[in-house]
Parts: sequence; C-alpha cells; structure tokens
Amino acid sequence: MRHTKPFFLLLFVLLSSIAFGQSKAELEKQKKQLLQDIEFTNKLLNETEENKKATLSELNLLSSKINKRQELINTILREVELIEPQIEETKSIVASLENDLKRLKEEYALMLYHTYKNQSQYDRLMFILSSEDFNQAYKRIKYFQQYAKHRQEQAAAIEETQKVLESRTEELADKKLKMAYLVEDKEREKIQLSTEMEEQDKMVSTLKQKESELRKQLNQKQRDAKKLEKAIARIIEEEIRKAKKKAEKTGGTTTKSGFALTPKELELSGKFSNDQGKLPWPAERGVITSSFGEHPHPTLPSIKIENNGIDITTDKDMRARAVYEGSVSAVVSIPGAHKAVIVRHGEFLSVYSNLENVLVKMGDKVSVKQELGTVVTSREDGKTVLHFEIWKGATKLNPAKWIVRN
Repeated sequence: MRHTKPFFLLLFVLLSSIAFGQSKAELEKQKKQLLQDIEFTNKLLNETEENKKATLSELNLLSSKINKRQELINTILREVELIEPQIEETKSIVASLENDLKRLKEEYALMLYHTYKNQSQYDRLMFILSSEDFNQAYKRIKYFQQYAKHRQEQAAAIEETQKVLESRTEELADKKLKMAYLVEDKEREKIQLSTEMEEQDKMVSTLKQKESELRKQLNQKQRDAKKLEKAIARIIEEEIRKAKKKAEKTGGTTTKSGFALTPKELELSGKFSNDQGKLPWPAERGVITSSFGEHPHPTLPSIKIENNGIDITTDKDMRARAVYEGSVSAVVSIPGAHKAVIVRHGEFLSVYSNLENVLVKMGDKVSVKQELGTVVTSREDGKTVLHFEIWKGATKLNPAKWIVRN
C-alpha cells in the first residue's frame, strides 16, 4: 500500500539514530574524562600556589594540561563533524516527511470526496443486490470492506507521519542548539589553550635561566634511574635462576624471556598479557607527566631524556597500588630515589618507585589494587610523583599501553 514509505523511513531514521547515539556517547565520555583530567591537573598545579615557582615538575604538569586541552578541542571538533551531517540528514528527512504528509492528506481528501459524492448507503446496497450471483455479491461486499480498511489505514498513516515529523523537527532544533553549544565550547577552550601556552613559554624561559641547576638535577635523576635499572636487572636474574632451579624439581615451561614457569605461573602470565590496556592505574588518581622512552628535554636543547617507565603526578599522601595479583620479588632502597617495590606476575614484573612507608615485604602475595606504599612528596616543589614501570623478563614495556586509558 502507499502508506508503507513512512514506515521504512521511520525504520531508517531509528537505525541511523542508534548508530549516531553510540558514537556520540563515546565522544561525550571521552570529553567528560578529559575535563576531569584538566580539573585534577589544575588542582595539582594550585596546591603549591602560595610558594609557587618555576620548576620542571610544574612545567611537566602544565604541558600535560595543554596536551589534554588540545585533545579536548579535537574531541569537540569530532563531535561537530559527527553532528553536521546528522543535521543535514535530519533536514532531508523532515522535508521528505512533509512531502509524504502533504501527499497522504491530498489522497485522503480525494478518497473522502469520492465516498461522499458516489457512495451513499442506498447506492452501496443496490450495488450489492444487483449482483448476478452470490459470489459476485460476496466480492462486492469484500470490496467495500477493503475500501473502508484502506481509508482507515490512510488516516493512521497520516497520524503516524505527523508524529514522526513533529519528533524529527524537534530533534533538528535540538541538534542545531547542540551545534551552537559545541562551537561555543571550542572557542572557549581555544582561548584557554592560548593562555596556557603563553604561560608555558614564560615558564620555559624562566627555567632556561637555570640551565646549570637543571642539568645537575637531570644528571642526578639519570643516575638514580640507572641504579633502579641495575637493581631490577639483578632481581630478574635472581628470579630466573630460582625459577629454573624450581623447574628442575617440579617441572615447568621456559618462556622466551628466560623464566621457567610452573603451570600456575604460566596461567597468571597469560592472564596478565591478555589484560593489556585494562590494568588499573598504580595510583587511584593522577596524570602522566613524563612518558615512556626517549624524548627531548622540555628546556635543555639537544638533551634527550630516557624514561624506563612513566611518571604519574598525583595527590599528596597518595598510595601506590598493585596493578595485578602477584608476589613481591623485592623491596629496594635507592639513595636519592627512596624505595621501590617490584611485583612479579609470571614472567612480567611491575615496578613502583619513589615510595616511603612501604606496606609489603619480599615474598608477600598481593592482590589487584592492594596498597604497596606511600608516594613521596618532594620538599623542593611540593609535587607527588610515582614512577611506574612494566617489564617482560629483561624487556622494558610502555606502561601507558597496559593501564586503562583515562
């Protein structure tokens, strides 16, 4: 029948709205998380406002906020790109529905006019009675019934199309309003980003005047990092030696990383591997202020920083927590770098350093999110930074790829 078109149009609209809703929901979730990250970073930056001075930690936090701000702007732009074609599509649907409604009303008006002019109750009765036989009379009765049913369906189609048209018109208005808000948000964030970048430039200029002090700090930090790396290497060698000795007695599987694992340890290692990108953060809250691998020093030209893990700036008195179940391989004290806890998960190890008041000891079994120790707050700049690493045997991995993305 003619009124089926609005139904299929409605079905298409419903399916496209569901797909749009899913993408929109993902972007909204991402935007919400970015705003929370920026707010938390602001909190960390403002904690030492009273005696605030330009430090590398301060610059790292500000740089992290700028990156989050830029990501937020990009997310808003993706929302705009998503909603623009939806607006055009909805405009097209509204126009099509308006045409359908006009056609349906015209057809219905003609139908009523035809019924009024040519089909009185007496004429219908005489038309049936003038039938040549019973079969013909039955067919004429069915014709009138079908005609009446079609008229009812036409009326229902008009009502249905009217409702869909009203709904889509309202939706179009909502999307246009949403677009206006998004454009306003984007412009506001761009202004804020410009202000933060100016602040960053000023801080970089100030820090460049302290080049000798920064080089001294960097050299010390690199020495501390090497001490931690050597300590981890020794612990890995010892763990492999003990595992092989144990395997000789009880049997086990030797992995490519050199670990001889019992069936239970092999299972744990497999589970850990499968949870890449899903591990909880090693601190309840925080922002990554130094990434994994080699990257340029933010203020010292031609100087490269090598980071075996990631640095997470967090709240004062925050406690580090295990990202997965396992056993404590060692608690290491490193002069100048405080304490580190190393937890083994089959052939994987997670490392939590810059701690004090450690709550576990070597050999302890730990569970997911179990507290390991309190992160040290620097006396120099008041910042609380947890250093976190993940190793597979003797291979360093990027922890940012293993913890869940905020």
